[in-house]
Amino acid sequence: MNTVLVGAQWGDEGKGKIIDILSGRADCIVRYQGGSNAGHTVVAGGKEFIFHLIPSGILHKGTICCIGNGVTIDPASLVKELDGLSDCSIGVNGRLKISYLAHVIMPYHKVLDTLREAKRTRRIGTTGRGIGPCYADKINRCGIRMVDLLNPRVLEDKLRDNLKEKNEIFKKVYAHPGFGFESMYRQYLGFGKRLKPYMCDTVVYLNRLVEENKDILFEGAQGTFLDIDFGTYPFVTSSSATSGGACIGTGISPDKIDKVIGVAKAYTTRVGEGPFPTEFNARFSEFVRNKGKEFGATTGRPRRCGWFDGVMIKEAILLNGIKEIALTKLDVLDGLPELKIALAYRYKGKTFKELPSDFEVLTRAKPIYKTVKGWNESIDKKGGYKDLPRNARNYISVLEDLCRVKMAIISIGSAREETIFVP
Repeated sequence: MNTVLVGAQWGDEGKGKIIDILSGRADCIVRYQGGSNAGHTVVAGGKEFIFHLIPSGILHKGTICCIGNGVTIDPASLVKELDGLSDCSIGVNGRLKISYLAHVIMPYHKVLDTLREAKRTRRIGTTGRGIGPCYADKINRCGIRMVDLLNPRVLEDKLRDNLKEKNEIFKKVYAHPGFGFESMYRQYLGFGKRLKPYMCDTVVYLNRLVEENKDILFEGAQGTFLDIDFGTYPFVTSSSATSGGACIGTGISPDKIDKVIGVAKAYTTRVGEGPFPTEFNARFSEFVRNKGKEFGATTGRPRRCGWFDGVMIKEAILLNGIKEIALTKLDVLDGLPELKIALAYRYKGKTFKELPSDFEVLTRAKPIYKTVKGWNESIDKKGGYKDLPRNARNYISVLEDLCRVKMAIISIGSAREETIFVP
């Protein structure tokens, strides 16, 4: 079965843990979009791993992991992850495949990312990892791809051409001295030599696995409402973070996708700027942030926190074709006397049951809430679904009725064992 796992909110939903768990049943895990701006955290064997580019399933011995053509790769970040796995005696030889066609993040992308953000009146909240500028070069047809790192002549021609244009922009627009050719050229040829053993034609490789009826798990980064087309634009990422991106970013045709699983927190968070209708007040947000350890895995930035937003989740289900939801961090809600769920928004006397496209409405609308009772006791981390507090099960049931999909997986902690598969 070919399954896409996608974030149903603004990212940080706990996809890393769910991917890690489902990877035990898969033959191959594929990352299909984004870049090192993603941070997927997995706790295994009492140790915490944070992956930015390598699929989280790499911790399962024998599992193949692919980085698809839709990903932007920072070679320095990727090499650092490989070295970290090696230090933990986790071998990747023969198990990691990198697409020849994936675009490469260059040093000038990172600097441009930071300089552009500093100049903006309305800041996006970029991670500064160069993802957006790299995708921009891809669309502008001047990008450098992984395969180019293996051909000195091609890399030289492309890099010289890029620096000729970009150094003019750096100097005249940003008063930045620009970049020299030689050291960057040598450095990236070195990255090519280091990463060559992992590079291949992943389109052919993955389609061969499909023909052999292997189980493939497609790993999304970020979340639905950071999608470049369907997210809360312009406060979004630079790639197709919805399930449709799995086809674009891997070369697997849509008719080969069998199932889409969405991941959503039992509440809502987002990092950076942008509208957030169900956001808590500052004091309660800080309480939940500290209790849920809501700090970005990539940047360490504090996440904004709010109530579960049914308007968003129903939109995510529609956009992605989600059939099941993995609900995470239910245990963070322990001890709250009551919980709120947004059913709709209201703005200037008008009720919105679907996510509004108008930025002003989305920014200023007030949620219409349904309130349910919370639970005083702590969730038993070793129990099953029937061992959850009655009001916790009622909360899940209300979410299922609202979303019209099953909450098939319930995460009640960061460890693999702290997971309930609902019968």
